Order: sequence, then structure tokens, then C-alpha cells
Amino acid sequence: MPGPAERTRGSRASALLAFPKRCIAFTHGGEERGSEPALLTALLLVLGSDSHCDGGVQGNRGDRNLGILRNKQLRLPDPDRRGGSEREDCAGQPRAGSVQRSGEEGGRTHTQVDEYEIPSPVLLGRLQFVRLEKRRYWVEDNWFCRSVSVRTPGGDTHSFPCYRWLVGDVTIELREGQAKKLCDDSLPEFLAHRKRELQERQQIYKWLAWEPDIPKCIDAKTEKELPQDVRFDNEKQGDFVGSLHYALLELSLKKLVINFGKSWDTLEDFKRIFWKLKSPVAEYVMAHWKEDWFFGFQFLNGSNPGMIQQCRKLPRNFPVSADMVQASLLAGTTLSKEMKAGNIYLMDYAILDGLPANVIRGKQQHLAAPLCLLYEHPDKGLLPLAIQLGQTPGSSTPVFLPSDPPLAWLLSKIWVRNSDFQIFQILTHLLRTHLVMEVFCVATLRQLPAVHPVYKLLIPHLRYTLEINTRARSQLISNNGIFKRVSSTGGSALLLLSQREFKILSYESLQPRLDFQRRGVTKLRDYFYREDSLMLWDTIQSYVSGLVSLYYSSDAEVTQDSELQLWIRDITEEGFRDVPQFGLSSELRSRKELVTLLSVVIFTASVQHAAANNGQFDWCAWVPNTPCTMRLPPPTCKGSVTMEMIMETLPDISQSCVEMAITWHLGRAQPDAIPLGRHTEEYFTEEAAQAEIRKFNETLKEIEQKIEERNQSLELKYEYLKPSRIENSITI
Repeated sequence: MPGPAERTRGSRASALLAFPKRCIAFTHGGEERGSEPALLTALLLVLGSDSHCDGGVQGNRGDRNLGILRNKQLRLPDPDRRGGSEREDCAGQPRAGSVQRSGEEGGRTHTQVDEYEIPSPVLLGRLQFVRLEKRRYWVEDNWFCRSVSVRTPGGDTHSFPCYRWLVGDVTIELREGQAKKLCDDSLPEFLAHRKRELQERQQIYKWLAWEPDIPKCIDAKTEKELPQDVRFDNEKQGDFVGSLHYALLELSLKKLVINFGKSWDTLEDFKRIFWKLKSPVAEYVMAHWKEDWFFGFQFLNGSNPGMIQQCRKLPRNFPVSADMVQASLLAGTTLSKEMKAGNIYLMDYAILDGLPANVIRGKQQHLAAPLCLLYEHPDKGLLPLAIQLGQTPGSSTPVFLPSDPPLAWLLSKIWVRNSDFQIFQILTHLLRTHLVMEVFCVATLRQLPAVHPVYKLLIPHLRYTLEINTRARSQLISNNGIFKRVSSTGGSALLLLSQREFKILSYESLQPRLDFQRRGVTKLRDYFYREDSLMLWDTIQSYVSGLVSLYYSSDAEVTQDSELQLWIRDITEEGFRDVPQFGLSSELRSRKELVTLLSVVIFTASVQHAAANNGQFDWCAWVPNTPCTMRLPPPTCKGSVTMEMIMETLPDISQSCVEMAITWHLGRAQPDAIPLGRHTEEYFTEEAAQAEIRKFNETLKEIEQKIEERNQSLELKYEYLKPSRIENSITI
């Protein structure tokens, strides 16, 4: 989350921009045990705060104020304090009794917690709430509360998860960590608390129709309008801004970005921007990008692996004859036989047809809507057979073949790769992961209280999503954003393309097993994206099923959960309102339906996003392989293609530099990444739920090992879906 200076207007902590988020962990005891008085202990983690925190503990037989807890004098941890050394548990969280406070030394940060003991003469009875109150003291300073632990005189510990910022003059009430559905609560105090929490959140998190006919989003024009609870941490914010500046600086040091509008002279000249910004895969791409097998391989395992489909019958607008492609087929077979055998595949970019191409610095850019026919050769892999660079056949839209002049065939493949760039960035990546997940994120924050089991399950998979999406709308895909500067779909085409896809988006297409079956690609060889996706999908489903079964013993409990039903209605009737064919019911009727939906949410936020996002630099860094824009229209005559035409068509020097910088910035591993399955915040406190989380992580380790064993025999390893490289949520 952004630093204190951005929010506190001159507080003492404003100089501590590099600090991690501040945490407050309170421990206090108060459940009755005979006639013993309650013992209250508070553990604070703050950043030189000028504010103070007050609060209390409420039981069914009494209430006890904590008193004012101010920031103690900043100092380094004292290992001898209270007879113990600084300790952390396996998740890196301070244990009760540890000493941890935020501070700074030599440019690095460290933290330490102070412990407070407050005896209570009142018998509190069964604990109900912990109340935290923050009041401004001299100047504003916001606090972050990680959790509250309550230790009774009898030695029992009760956990009250929080993970919230205390901003301004605020009072929050925390409930114990055990997950509860609405029907599990009977006390009026608990029911009122649930209602109050949701009413407050619904005033904070509001829907916005950013544009018509695309998913609704959070009502925030910029990230600064977002609640602090969903903002980047200090380190994340600094890294996000700094990494893009670093990438652009690296390229500007080559004295290339000043050559606005100037073309490269030769393909070899693109190597001039291969300096520090490179990767082993990108270098492999540079070496093999012209080869037909590698061109086909990218439709299986590149950044857009979910589009290829089996072709049992040629489209009427794609006049490919058997004679045209016979030379590319295995001896003794025909195009008709291979179609019947299921070995012919199609990439159809019809959705791009008729879109208005971007104008960059007064120069018209160009788009195509190609058709590409592919053949799964038994020995050579997936090979392109024919390419048509438009949806309307004719003399000006020839069918390009591998037997054509080499430069003509190469340029036709470059055009397909340019179209693929538009699809994977705007549809596969932006729409089908970022924007779809934002719907689930907003609905969850609006309709499910923090104590609800579905909230606890989903919240780790919603981290940072609202801020990264808000930044994307204001900085990446806006009218003056980066896409407008470098992409042939920048400007109005981007919205039109998104609207076209949203109208045909289906819930089934978000379920990988059904999607692979629908596209007829269940038997494609070397489709590592499919193999890894299905392993992860099954594991996620098993994990979700285990947790759902802990809290819903029957289908009736699902249908009777009014909070859950309001959640699904908010998703379908608000978030996806403009897509009536989406296919997701506005009512959850069974545990199976609930498990499938929650699995889709987690899979989309983690696995699907990783598949689209994490390899974009690898496939785009060598710009001729996946150009962001094309500066000349598609060729209309095979014999007219020259190397000069290719160089004038490919992105210019400036556009190439920005493409390389932005794909590196967005596709690189994030320094604060939380891998899939890791829970740095403990929302579930029950042992049964924690056991399911541990089992999930063990299975993910087994998948990691299987992927590594497979990759040992591969020249080009597919690593984007290794669990250790998949983030829990969409953070970039």
C-alpha cells in the first residue's frame, strides 16, 4: 500500500516511504475462568506514529477498555526483553511475546513489536468482539492491524483476524476468526455487526459502468480514490513505478528512444535493444522465430494459448484447396483425411475485422483479421499450412503458403503474430482475467462479511486487483495511455474489441476442462499449457471442495445462505449485467455449483493470469516475433514483398523500445509475490480449514515436481504454470 506521505499530510512517518505496511497485533485475555481477573496484553507494530490507539474487549458478561496505547520510543529489538529473543512463526508473523517495531537503519527496514499488559478485574465471559479505536493525536498517521490475539488466564488463545488499515478517527470491531455463515449466528449483536459491516462496505465499494458493454468495475477514477485497504503496500508502489522507469531508462541509455518514427534498417538491428532487458526464452525466440514449427508452438504455449481450435471443416471464407497444402502434409495423406482424423487446427482472428486502427503521432497504423490453418505433423509438430490476412477472400487477399517466396511467407506470419498480440493483451489478459476478476472482487467486498467462509476463502486471491485495474484504466488503456502510444488497437479499437468479446464471453469458457473440450484440443501433443492447467484446476477444485464441505453440509445450506445469494446476484445482475449469454445463474443451488464457481474465481486470478501475463516479455522482447503495431497495410501481392517493406511495416525504434519496456515491466516476477496456496494472512483459524490449506500446498509441491521432471527433457521449458511462479492474485 502507498506510503504514509501520500495519506497522512506531514506526519512524522512521512519520511519512511520504504517501510512495509504497519501492523498492529493486539493480544488480550478475558474469558472468564473461575474468579480470576482477565489479563489483557497488547502488541503494537507502528511507524513512528503520532496517533494513539484505544479499544476494548467485549464479552457476554462484561466490557473492558484497553486504554490508550501510544507508540513507544523507537528502538531496536532487545533480545533480552521479557526473557526471550525475537521470534517468528513459519509464516513470518510475530508470535505473542516477540518484540517487533518498524524502524530504519542503513537504508534497510526492520520492525519490532511492543507488548502491553492490562489487567482486567472484570469477568468478561464468552468473548464477542475486540474493539479498536484510533484517534489523531497531533498529526494524522494511519495504522495497520494484522490481528488480535486474546489470551485467557487459563492459557487459551483466541484469534481475531483484522488485516485492515485504521485511517483517520475510526472505530472497528473484530470478531473471532472462526468462519460463520449467517445461519450460524443467532445473537442479535452478531447479526447487527454483519449488517453494519456490509452497509459500511457498500458505501465504500460501489459499482461503476466504466464503459458500456464491458464488465463493471470499482467506482474510482484513479488509484488514489481507492480505500487504503485495497491499495499497494509501500514497497509495491515504489517498485511498480520504479521498474517501468528503469526499463525506459535502460532503453534511453542506448540513445534509441529519441529516434521517434525512424525505422530499423535491418532485422539484426533489433538486437540493439537486447541488453539487460532479456531472458533465456527471449533469446531462444530471437534464434528460432522464423521457423514454422516454432510459429505453431507459440499458439500452444505462448501468451495466448487458449484460442486455437480444431478444424473439421474449412470456413467458407478461407478458400484453401487440397493441392495448395499437399506439399506440407505427410506423404500418403490428404487435407480431407487429416481433417477427419482431427489433426487440422485453426486460428481465426475474425473478431478484429473492421476495427479502426490507431493513429500514432499522426501516422496511420494498420490491423488485419487473419485466418491461419495449422497441421499437427507427426514428426515436426504444429505447422502452419496457409494464411489469409483478411476475412474477405479475393485477389487482394491472397492465401499465403510455405512454398511462397520466403519474405512473403515471413511477413504473413508476422501479421498473424501482430494480431495475436492484440488478442492476448486485450482479451486473453485484460478482459478475461483482470476485468472478470474485478467483478468478483467488488461483489465479495460488498456482499460478504469478513467472518463468512467464502470471504475468507477468496480474499487472498483479490489482493491488489482493484489498484492494478484502476491503474490500467488510467495509465495503460486510457485515451492517452501506453497502448495509445504503441499498439495498433490503441484508442477506440481497444474498447470495441473488448465489447465484441464480452458479448460472446461464456462462463463455460472460464472452466478449463470444458474449454479444451469445446475447442477440440484435448489430444494436441506438446500442449503444456493444457497439461499444467488441468492439473492445477483439479487441485484447486479439490481444495475448494474440501473447504466448502466444512461449512455447507447440504445443498439446502447453500440455497438458504442469503448473503451468498446476494453475492451471486451482485455478480450476475451488476458486474456481468450486459452479457445475458454469459451462462452463470443468478442463484446458487448446490454445493457443486458453489465449488465450481469458487474454483473458477481462484483459477482465473492465479493460473489463467499467470499463463497470459508471465511470458509476455519472453514472446514480445524480440519485437519482430510479436510486434505491437504495423505501420503499413497487409501485402496484397506475394511477389511485392521486400525486406524494405518488412522493416517499414514493423514497429519503429521508439515503438519497439516501449513495447519491450512495458512487457518487461508487466511480465517480470514481482518482488512481493505471494505464490499460489501460500497464506501470509491467517483468515481461517480453525484447524480443519488449515489442514485443507496444508493439503493444497502439498499437492502444489507435487505438481511443481512433475513439471520440473517433464521440463528436464525439453529444449524450451514451459515454466509459467509452476505453482511457485503463479501468484495468488492479480497484482500486475
